[in-house]
Amino acid sequence: VQLQASGGGLVQPGGSLRLSCVASGSDFDINRMGWYRQAPGRQRELVATIRSGGYTNYADSVKGRFAISRDNAKSTVYLQMNSLESEDTAVYYCNAFRWSRDYWGQGTLDTVSS
Repeated sequence: VQLQASGGGLVQPGGSLRLSCVASGSDFDINRMGWYRQAPGRQRELVATIRSGGYTNYADSVKGRFAISRDNAKSTVYLQMNSLESEDTAVYYCNAFRWSRDYWGQGTLDTVSS
């Protein structure tokens, strides 16, 4: 499975960004897709995941601000990020879980700064 993420960039506090991630290759039977992030000097952490049936899971820090969605026909997962804060600055990684294995995209840098 190959993952290609897009949509990162620079935004002011309170602004919005939308990330997209397209899976290709063996993109069938992907049970779970999601987003993780890693800020400078910190470990990678869960942001949000979504299962093929639509069940979602969010980190407490993003609940109510971020929304994950998925288009199974396009093998694409989206992350709508609203009310962004400086603490959301990080490299965001797309993830796919298939047949007991994790796959990772290349990461996209999102910077929240005035």
